[in-house]
Amino acid sequence: MASPSSKELFIQGVTLEGKTFRPSDWAERLAGVMSQFRPGGATPGSHLSYSPWCVPTSINGVKCVIVHADLRDYEPMAWDFVLNFAKDNRLQVAEACLIPDEPKKV
Repeated sequence: MASPSSKELFIQGVTLEGKTFRPSDWAERLAGVMSQFRPGGATPGSHLSYSPWCVPTSINGVKCVIVHADLRDYEPMAWDFVLNFAKDNRLQVAEACLIPDEPKKV
């Protein structure tokens, strides 16, 4: 599902059949479960923020979770968990790289 050279995996809140995945807060829930997996490991209070390796977002009105390949290197079982979540729920997955917006000119 993910090539070894890919840096980011986008799990989209749309099933392979084209239906919106429910519940509507699925992305935040998944990212919340993965919050302990982060650079430097879990620390007191780290559960209160998302891991930079598993971030919920919305792209063109579609809920997504962006999963960084560093998670695969840090904790392969956590990587497998998110991939199996997508597979079990028949969610669309894309390998991509998020390009930051250009800075606004003043």
